Amino acid sequence: MSDDPVAAKLGLLERLEQGPVICAEGYLFEFERRGYLQAGAFVPEIVLEHPELVAQLHREFVHAGSDVVEAFTYYAHREKLRVIGKEHLLEEMNRGALSIAKEVASETGALLAGDICNTNVFVADDESRRNVREMFDEQVVWAADAGVDFVIGETFSWGEEALIALEAIKQTGLPAVITLAIHQEPNTREGWTPAEACKRLEDAGADVVGLNCIRGPQTMLPLLERVRATVSGHVAALPVPYRTTDEQPSFQSLRDPHWDHGEDGRPFPTALDPFTCNRYELEDFARKAHALGVTYLGVCCGAGPHHIRSLAEGLGRTPPASRYSPDMSKHAFLGTDQRVKDQYKEYAAKL
Repeated sequence: MSDDPVAAKLGLLERLEQGPVICAEGYLFEFERRGYLQAGAFVPEIVLEHPELVAQLHREFVHAGSDVVEAFTYYAHREKLRVIGKEHLLEEMNRGALSIAKEVASETGALLAGDICNTNVFVADDESRRNVREMFDEQVVWAADAGVDFVIGETFSWGEEALIALEAIKQTGLPAVITLAIHQEPNTREGWTPAEACKRLEDAGADVVGLNCIRGPQTMLPLLERVRATVSGHVAALPVPYRTTDEQPSFQSLRDPHWDHGEDGRPFPTALDPFTCNRYELEDFARKAHALGVTYLGVCCGAGPHHIRSLAEGLGRTPPASRYSPDMSKHAFLGTDQRVKDQYKEYAAKL
């Protein structure tokens, strides 16, 4: 074994055998909030325009407890770049994102993951099957060239598209984490239950299967329970940090009765603030999902580093960011420390 702790790091599957693995996602929404990415096409042009900011967010997520640095290649595929007229930047964007992620993974000892995702053109015919396979093939080749530890295939509404992504990943010999996106109807687009779809993916060679995005903690947990009961391997869960309900189970289906600025009152994707889960809800989700037997955990669109820290703390961990976890005992007016209370009692009485 190498004396270099980074070079000697365990791979994904070895890590999972030892305990849960945390993977922070949510780069699209976070950079949109910060003013560096446009909602709509959601193409990660920031990789080329401000690579230093992408590296910094990777560092913030690792600081908060993420075991994985996921290259920001979500929606950096040919179809999305064609929409904005920048298809010529495809390879540069992918290789750039992988290079940024690799630098941060190397300096922190985190796992390095490549990423492919839903293409929005899959319609279960031969032409779309061929087109999406070509898009996946080029992205996973670039990921393999970069030396990633594994590849994530995520946010698939079609089980068959997820299977095509898995085939492309497995051709490289790399481990594959495949997650499905379940919308208002609790099935994939072709009508498979999440549990059935995950079983098909596991049988086809996926190393980790599960769900990500679209649903918040409350409406993802019941589906996860059935997935866990159906598959034998590792299960993934990466909800969005929004308060979805049985009546409005996806974050696209949420409606805000206090806000009617949108065409149909739909707050997705830029007015979801009132529905955001607090950090303690994500901590609670981590405990409940882990109790079900979920071993690959994270938070998707809408996640901030504070969500990832709470997820980690829900698993009993103390990442570097836990040094700054809340301690209200010394708050000037609301604290319990007697010395502080005595100092500010005159002001506290007026609250």
